[in-house]
Amino acid sequence: MYFFLANLSFVDMWLSSVTTPKMITDFLHENKTISFGGCMCQILFVHFIAGSEMVLLVAMAYDRYVAICKPLHYSTFMNLKRCIGLVLTSWTAGFVHAMSQMVVIMQLPFCGPREMDSFFCDIPLIIKLACMESSDLGTLMNADSGIVIVTCFILLLISYTYILLTVRQSSKTGASKALSTCTAHITVVMIFFVPCIFIYVWPLNITWLDKFLAVFYSVITPLLNPAIYTLRNKEMKSAMQRFRNYYIHPKGNR
Repeated sequence: MYFFLANLSFVDMWLSSVTTPKMITDFLHENKTISFGGCMCQILFVHFIAGSEMVLLVAMAYDRYVAICKPLHYSTFMNLKRCIGLVLTSWTAGFVHAMSQMVVIMQLPFCGPREMDSFFCDIPLIIKLACMESSDLGTLMNADSGIVIVTCFILLLISYTYILLTVRQSSKTGASKALSTCTAHITVVMIFFVPCIFIYVWPLNITWLDKFLAVFYSVITPLLNPAIYTLRNKEMKSAMQRFRNYYIHPKGNR
């Protein structure tokens, strides 16, 4: 589990690093511009990293499934070789997804206005700037991203359905412990997938909401993930309890 958490932390750090520096620069300057190459790089890395994170979250759900449903076989099923294989699979899937998008985007003709009402470049906005009828292409590109999102989300639902069915048959103590270990992961999944679903699978075409959701999954979610997992860690909660008792209620410790 900690091997996957380390990789998730790296992915989150990279995802926020793709868009945040440029957003901060734009907030500090009146002239908010980005080069064509910079825009394409943002699209490439956002979809590469986000796609990798989705598959990585599925791998983490599988890890929890094995740990809870097949605890005696955990060390055999989730050995280091398999963990590395799952992480490499997530990176490969993200790269293939990103390149499938870039091959199409790079061929689009741009000749009109080049202004976007967004904090960073993304495919739906770039397609609207193309000098061609782009409604069908936009649907196709959203379907590409939507397939990745929905497939990963369904696999996550299947994994946690099996976990919940197993938990129901176990003791109350075991069920409580199992649900406690899964709560952090479920929270991370929801705050990452829900914005992506509304952007690519079920677009609302509300500019301010799209901007908020884009910033949420690319900036806010990577910042929240470490806090979510940290607050669910027993050692961290114990340390925070000791800190509170020592500094907030010092008289009770004397």
